[in-house]
Amino acid sequence: MISPITTEKAVKLIEIENTLLFKVDSRMDKEEIKSEIEKLFNVKVEGVRTLMKGNEKVAYVKLNKKNPAIDVATKLGMI
Repeated sequence: MISPITTEKAVKLIEIENTLLFKVDSRMDKEEIKSEIEKLFNVKVEGVRTLMKGNEKVAYVKLNKKNPAIDVATKLGMI
């Protein structure tokens, strides 16, 4: 289960750091998140950082420079 986060901070990260925020299943590891995002959106992921917030896991997914995060965000209807 992967769902995008559309907060003001998330939009700022898209514009400044080419990074997308997703709520993910807390059992998923970074490699699983990376391969899932690459498969779903046909992009190259540079790195994944995760953060546990209570029972929720948030993934910060940094995309390769050749794949603008703004394009993926537009497809998802975030922007």
